[in-house]
Amino acid sequence: MNRSADLASPTAAAAKDARACGQSAGGHLLSRYAMIVVLAALVVLATVLYPGFLSLANLRDVLLQNTAVGIIALGMTFVIISGGFDLSVGATYALGATVSAGAAISTGSPTLGIMAATGAGAVCGIVNGLLVARLHINPFVATLGSASIISGIAFICSNSAPFIVSDPYFKVLARSSLAGVPTPVLILAATFVAGGVLLAMTRYGRNVHAIGGNHEAGWLSGLPVARLTASVYVMTGLLAAFAGTIDASRLGVGQADVGANMALDAIAIVIVGGTSLRGGEGAVWRSAVGLLVFATLTNLFFSLNLSQNWQLIAKGVIVLLAVAVDSWSRNRRA
Repeated sequence: MNRSADLASPTAAAAKDARACGQSAGGHLLSRYAMIVVLAALVVLATVLYPGFLSLANLRDVLLQNTAVGIIALGMTFVIISGGFDLSVGATYALGATVSAGAAISTGSPTLGIMAATGAGAVCGIVNGLLVARLHINPFVATLGSASIISGIAFICSNSAPFIVSDPYFKVLARSSLAGVPTPVLILAATFVAGGVLLAMTRYGRNVHAIGGNHEAGWLSGLPVARLTASVYVMTGLLAAFAGTIDASRLGVGQADVGANMALDAIAIVIVGGTSLRGGEGAVWRSAVGLLVFATLTNLFFSLNLSQNWQLIAKGVIVLLAVAVDSWSRNRRA
């Protein structure tokens, strides 16, 4: 009897371990792809409540309206995965819009306007990178302070007045299309593909993940932590300014009082997509899913004539829920 029990005991234990492993794998799979399920459910709901949601015209408008915040969210993905944070993207976006329009007017060249704006964005990113990587200032504090400075510079450059660009070539960037697809949408897709390859398939991307998981361990492993940290802020600053040039081109106006909610929206997209605020974990495809969830919700809110105030409340609730789920998932795995 005892021998039979001894033989049965390992078998029962093995079966229990197998069930536990299966449940763990199932839970991991669900958490990994949960937002895709949420996106599918939202699309079905939007189609029921707003029959024109899936029309080509509406889908084109949805993507166009969210191109700028999507490009900024791509840069924010790299920053958050590296263990950082950037609250200055809204101000950098406004600076990009202002500089591109102002430079296009003063030089008579829209191309020089775009180059000047992206250059200004890169400078903003370099400053943020130096503050965080070299001076070791907390990213939240550093970028909160730089946001105020950048915003002030944008207002000084524009003399607190909008730059109205009459040159039709300035609008080509945002109002042209290829094979019926608007150029900004193509730019959005191209940047996400490039960002996805860079993050998932290169040594640079693996190193960004590594320092986000543990800066000290990355430094002990011989990684150039300071350079890697600075680089993600430069990338984000450049992308934020370029997003500003796209919107300035679309509207034909560059002004300094735009982008107030850009940082919140970009962070919401990244977090809703499943990238962890604690760093070291995330992917570009997750931010793409987060962008589509965000865009679908925004379009649905507008189609239902929901007040802007309620939209802000809904976005805040969504961010809090996403952070809570991330925290619960991490604590469960620990």
